[in-house]
Amino acid sequence: MIRKHGKSKSEDEASTASGASPFFNRDLSWLEFNARVLDEGLQASTPLLERFKFLCIVSSNFDEFFMVRVASIKRMLKGAASVPDPAGLTAEQQLSAIAKRSKEITALQYSVLLDDIFPALAAEGLSLVRPEKYSAQQLLFLESVFDREVFPTLTPLKVIEGEEFPSTGNLRLHAAFLLEKNPASGVKDECLPATVPMEKAAADGRYLAVVQIPPSLDRILWLPAEGSNLCFALLDDVVRCFGHKLFSGYSISESCIFKVTRDADLGVDEERDEDFLQAMEEIVTDRQISGPVRICVSTDSPALTKRLARELDLGKDDVYVVPSPVDLRGLMSLASVKGFDQLKAPAWKSLWPSEIPQDAPFWDEIKKGDILMHLPYESFDPVIKLLQDAAVDPQVLAIRMTLYRTSGNSPIVRALEQAAEKGKQVTALVELKARFDEEQNINWANKLERAGVIVVYGIAKLKVHAKALLIVRRETEGIKRYVHLSTGNYNEKTARLYTDLAFFTANDQLTYETTLFFNAITGYSEIQHLKLLSMSPIELKHRIISLIDREAKRSTQEAPGLIMAKMNSLADPDVIEALYRASRAGVRVMLNVRGICMLVPGVPGTSENVSVVSIVDRYLEHARMFYFNNGGAEEVYLSSADWMPRNLERRVELMFPIKQDDLKQRTLEILHAYFRDNTHAHVLDSSGRYRRVSPERDDPPFRVQEFFYDLFQERYETLERVPRTQFIVRRKSPLT
Repeated sequence: MIRKHGKSKSEDEASTASGASPFFNRDLSWLEFNARVLDEGLQASTPLLERFKFLCIVSSNFDEFFMVRVASIKRMLKGAASVPDPAGLTAEQQLSAIAKRSKEITALQYSVLLDDIFPALAAEGLSLVRPEKYSAQQLLFLESVFDREVFPTLTPLKVIEGEEFPSTGNLRLHAAFLLEKNPASGVKDECLPATVPMEKAAADGRYLAVVQIPPSLDRILWLPAEGSNLCFALLDDVVRCFGHKLFSGYSISESCIFKVTRDADLGVDEERDEDFLQAMEEIVTDRQISGPVRICVSTDSPALTKRLARELDLGKDDVYVVPSPVDLRGLMSLASVKGFDQLKAPAWKSLWPSEIPQDAPFWDEIKKGDILMHLPYESFDPVIKLLQDAAVDPQVLAIRMTLYRTSGNSPIVRALEQAAEKGKQVTALVELKARFDEEQNINWANKLERAGVIVVYGIAKLKVHAKALLIVRRETEGIKRYVHLSTGNYNEKTARLYTDLAFFTANDQLTYETTLFFNAITGYSEIQHLKLLSMSPIELKHRIISLIDREAKRSTQEAPGLIMAKMNSLADPDVIEALYRASRAGVRVMLNVRGICMLVPGVPGTSENVSVVSIVDRYLEHARMFYFNNGGAEEVYLSSADWMPRNLERRVELMFPIKQDDLKQRTLEILHAYFRDNTHAHVLDSSGRYRRVSPERDDPPFRVQEFFYDLFQERYETLERVPRTQFIVRRKSPLT
């Protein structure tokens, strides 16, 4: 997993000693992240349905990984001679290593599902019943369901040897059947209509047909009560069980369930495509018919597996044979089944921030001082309220906002529409290139335009990933601007699941620079020199490297420097090289990286002062926070950007400082807490593998997410207990 430009072990040691820097392969590092997600599903201390949820997330993560990353490497392989990656791996070596590690993780995933979680769920009263276990009553019930509701929706498609494989879409679940003619049926090929010719049988005399499992039907079928357990069957099992009804005159010799993952790493040619909106709509459609990257197929039929792989032109490494059920992602709803609360994690309620009034606009509170919210421990609702207040406030003149990912029924979008309808100037930069959200964003863009919003469809060749909101208001003392900046998206649903930091300010310099930022991304204005904000791809990468190098320069043996950084991914070689320089200068570098980490810690002479920890828990760690000791003049920054080439070179991102002393201290305390976790943290070693941290003998368990939840609950309860001061106003008694 770790290479230095493809050298031998002895050469590696020599190159490290001479100062050459090692890197992990980006995609193999991501696979280790998915292994850590799976590890949460292995923990016996985690409630059963939460464990099941983590297993489903593993499958969902794999889908996106193969659609994007593996597809990209495959395309690289088909093109010109590929250059080895920073770890020294060629495209062929990467694909081989990815297949090997992915299959190891998948095997463990299904082992724990079938041997541990499903039996444990059954013991708790929630049972998956497979076809071989159907009782007579269940069989009759499911056959009735099949005849009434499933059969009318099914379309069997023949697969003709040598011709194009039928369209299976992307990530759509299908059943495949190998058929043999039933001589007793009397069916003859010449009896078939001329418009639907029967294909010739394969060499073994069998025909192949595929049937899509209808995505419009519930995949989980609840069975009539039998005994004390709540039992369910799977729609895919039912289609296989009664699939013979689709093929009159033929018998089924073998069958299986499969799912094809297709290339979703498709892009628009922004120089040639004149209608960008139409081009993006075509991208969404093309994902259903793009080239196959991987097939997942149930283990029941080796002959079918081989035939399907051949028809789809997929190699051995591209075939993932798994036990049924295929596609755990589609079973996520089981984790929310009612009546089994004892198998779920206790609900954690988001609280309204104490600094913000709930029943009145909070312009004055922002003017008094900056406000920092820690999501999801604190509620996202104040962001919605700010926009809703701005939409109806007659003193608000203009609203500008970036939208990268938002929800399907977004109150944010509704507030922007309302503001435009009330005559305010509303500008929304809707990023149409937000992968897998393109269709939804196109719909929002059209809807906003119809309401009178000025809509900007992103920037050519760049994705706008910054999260920024600017509100312009006329007040007694003149025009006042209010700004919201965040590490997370304007999406009230993910704001309940992702940990992020959100920042409100009326600081004149920050609001002025945010205005310049919007002018640059919506018009022709060049970015002027910004004192507080740093923007990619203009200067953010240079700024980060400068901050790291400054820390190295100011570090001494008596007062060594300190860098603490929390992010989703670390993959930019130039930034990693700067961190290695800092380590060699004696700077202590503490990194909390949730996902990809290409930096190799603990290498003597290169990164011996660098430690890397990753936390995977019930909330997705999403905040980007950076601290530099700066010789005692501490600086703290928040950002929308990870330290990856795509964020620093191919996206529009923002990094902003926390200047207010109390908020700087609070942010620093949050950052320190993330390095104390000893229950859900994993430490990266120089081999590329992660070790789960356990409390030392004398140390109490410390779970950082639970710590923050309890902290805010306690703060809220304290505020509730504080008696409200109320003055009794005396007035003259009314005349009697």
